[in-house]
Amino acid sequence: MPWRESNHMDERKKFVARLIEGDKMTDVCQEFGISRKTGYKIWDRFKNHGLQGLFNRSRRPHRCVNQLPFQIESLIVRLKKEKPTWGAPKIREALIRKELDIQIPARSTVHAVLDRNGLVKRRRKKRYKAYGTYLSVPKHPNDLWCADFKGEFRMGNRQYCYPLTISDSSSRYLLACDALSSTKTVPAFAVFENTFQEYGVPCAIRTDNGNPFSSCNALFGLSYLSVWWLRLGIKLERIKPGNPQQNGRHERMHRTLKKETTKPPAKHMLLQQELFDSFLEEYNHQRPHESLNMKYPGEVYKKSMRKYSGLPNIEYPFHDRTINVTACGRICIENKKVHLSKVFANQDVGIRQVEDKIWIVTFMDYDLGVFDTESSRFEPYEDPFTLKIQEESKK
Repeated sequence: MPWRESNHMDERKKFVARLIEGDKMTDVCQEFGISRKTGYKIWDRFKNHGLQGLFNRSRRPHRCVNQLPFQIESLIVRLKKEKPTWGAPKIREALIRKELDIQIPARSTVHAVLDRNGLVKRRRKKRYKAYGTYLSVPKHPNDLWCADFKGEFRMGNRQYCYPLTISDSSSRYLLACDALSSTKTVPAFAVFENTFQEYGVPCAIRTDNGNPFSSCNALFGLSYLSVWWLRLGIKLERIKPGNPQQNGRHERMHRTLKKETTKPPAKHMLLQQELFDSFLEEYNHQRPHESLNMKYPGEVYKKSMRKYSGLPNIEYPFHDRTINVTACGRICIENKKVHLSKVFANQDVGIRQVEDKIWIVTFMDYDLGVFDTESSRFEPYEDPFTLKIQEESKK
């Protein structure tokens, strides 16, 4: 029989006991399902070390080739304590100038030593705080779309349903009402793409600051979804936190939707979607709207002239370079890695040198911030998307 994964020690004790009783090595190895080489190895370890030799041995090498000598690590720590404001580059340079008869460790190794000894001060990442943006006043269909997740509710099978709704603010036309199982990006992306393919692309989209429309952990509160909208030339509008009245037209529709499709809810997701589809048809083509002089939203709404045909190419003719952001959100330049933000993963950004080792990063028509190639640190500007919307509103 093969070794039991649960307790190798017990199996080895039984194996050795059989050999002590006088059984032949070949027969015992065959019974335990191991090779004779392994059997003799276990037997030799028992004879040399007793029961202690039957425990699994550490696979850690006896000697680490790349291990930093203790004296060098102590020297690095002492230099840091003498010069508290020095970082890894300066300390490494000091080691080089001492002309020691050893291989000088890399800057990353010096930094690791300082970090291991608690000599590195970690800067707290500044958390994005949502303030809301300028909110436009739409005059025509597709000037502004409103999107939101109506509050989740349980269906008859006890599963949660998260309705994603999209409406045109000017005509009150309900463009989409999809029953989703979560508020994650991928299903929301599919809903918006289908809506763009059917109705075209709007000038702006207004949402709250929740997932997946915004991310408090990302640069300027952007998300993968909102970056995709920017690529399509869609302006971003966000309401202030705790002010749902700023999206009042959409919220009023939600109240009607809740009353007519969730009280009571359907038994499962497919039946719930049928209720939403029936509501969408009635709301757009059978239900007069008082703010439209009792017209149906379908009589007022017209599809956008901006057709959806995928993402357009981005060009930066007035920049020095165009760089594709890595999947982990970094810009790679001159053997340096500058962290930007994961929401720009696989997007092209333009960089322009303004001073020695100082570069501006631009996405579309928005300047995001600057970085220097010496420290590889990115410093963001004030939220450029909010400022851009405000500037355009004054024209």
